[in-house]
Amino acid sequence: MSNHLLSLLIWLPILGAVPVLLAGGQRPNAARWISLLVAVATFAASLALVHVYDPSTGTMQVGENLNWIASVGIHYSLAVDGISVALIALTSFTTILVIVGAWEVIAVRTHQYMAAMLVLEGLMVGVFCATDALLFYVFFEAMLIPMFIIIGIWGGPRRVYATLKFFIYTFFGSIFMLVGLIYLYSKAHTFDIATLAHLPLSMTEQSWLFFAFLLGFAIKVPMVPVHTWLPDAHVEAPTGGSVVLAAVMLKIGGYGFLRFSLPIVPDASEHFAPLVIVLSLIAVVYIGYVALAQEDMKKLVAYSSIAHMGFVTLGIFIAFMLVREHNNVQAAHLGMQGAMIQMISHGFISGAMFTCIGVLYDRMHTRQIKDYGGVINVMPWFGLFYVLFAMANSGLPGTSGFVGEFMVILAAFQANPWIALFAAFTLIIGAAYTLWMVKRVLWGEVTNHHVAEMKDINARETFVLAAFAAAVLLFGIWPQPLVHLMDASVGQLVQKLAYSKV
Repeated sequence: MSNHLLSLLIWLPILGAVPVLLAGGQRPNAARWISLLVAVATFAASLALVHVYDPSTGTMQVGENLNWIASVGIHYSLAVDGISVALIALTSFTTILVIVGAWEVIAVRTHQYMAAMLVLEGLMVGVFCATDALLFYVFFEAMLIPMFIIIGIWGGPRRVYATLKFFIYTFFGSIFMLVGLIYLYSKAHTFDIATLAHLPLSMTEQSWLFFAFLLGFAIKVPMVPVHTWLPDAHVEAPTGGSVVLAAVMLKIGGYGFLRFSLPIVPDASEHFAPLVIVLSLIAVVYIGYVALAQEDMKKLVAYSSIAHMGFVTLGIFIAFMLVREHNNVQAAHLGMQGAMIQMISHGFISGAMFTCIGVLYDRMHTRQIKDYGGVINVMPWFGLFYVLFAMANSGLPGTSGFVGEFMVILAAFQANPWIALFAAFTLIIGAAYTLWMVKRVLWGEVTNHHVAEMKDINARETFVLAAFAAAVLLFGIWPQPLVHLMDASVGQLVQKLAYSKV
């Protein structure tokens, strides 16, 4: 069974979308139940993967390898390390909550929405499993299609503009990445990522390849200044689309840096690490101020996602400085580990924040902060969850939002105290924009009669928010299972940083 576990994780949701589509628009309940069953089965398979995977070695495990296009040496090859396993579990967990969250909300073309979500889940899992660079690229690009459909059909009034912007930006970056992969193939005659990691490359070659990969992955993260597609995509996307986009799709950019930039072009990555660190700090500080000015709740949380993902790229590239300039492997390990935990934690927190905004939008059909006020008086249970997730978004100790950020700041301090100071500054800005939003939405007197008529969360919404809350608190209070799962894999990555190709 474990021989084909990764294929099961990829193809179960993709093929599971077929009966969902066949249920048709006449039987929306059948489509909902089939999609939930498929999502739960996929989550069970991801838990089986966690059980089968041995985290003590950190190597690529549970591998599969089939000839795909034999004439040019392209393989359907899959394997996972601890980082991949954690991201696959996050993906399958989030998909269940997205399907439950959309249960009554998506009333038009329900079967198509649910099918698109399942296909998207399978393709995202494929990205985290692929060990052949071209297979990775196929999954990386194919993900755009279901997300394009989800925003384009079930999105807001400016959905067509948002989908086109989302597609053009992400596709533009991917083209450069494809050119880089083709160049590597011309040198190595294989797309196997492990082989490419040992391919000798001059500094000039590495520099060109570094920027080819940087464009592809920076747009996905997204990093400043190629971030402008994200707020539009979030604002126009339905709640489920926003949750998946923030919780999983943004992580694929960070994951790409780990799989391509670090092992394949280590010297160029070290040389340009200061550039990425500066861009990450701009994201952390400047985007925080941009978030402070937002009047639309979704836009505010979208900008906060860019700021939080800045910590991920900071942690990854600060590790280069620590290994190459300071010979401090331990601190590099800490920074990289913090970046990985921040990726997983941000998935839970941003998914929860977008779900909360979706709950309010379903009742009032507005996301403008000024239209609310005093919500906690009529929705006390909702208020409890909203405050918890806002605190986690601010990086409060005891929530998962604190753990990764603290580890990155600690590592950054050992590289350069000024970098750590700028990075820590985000905790203040993050608290400012998040808590100011909470103050204006939840507290005070109810002045709007529409707010006065709002009903508290129902059982379905409570289940979704409670599941997110459990994850945020569990990994905030006891991050050890997550640390243990990824620790050896992070150690393997840090060792590769010291290896020079020049």
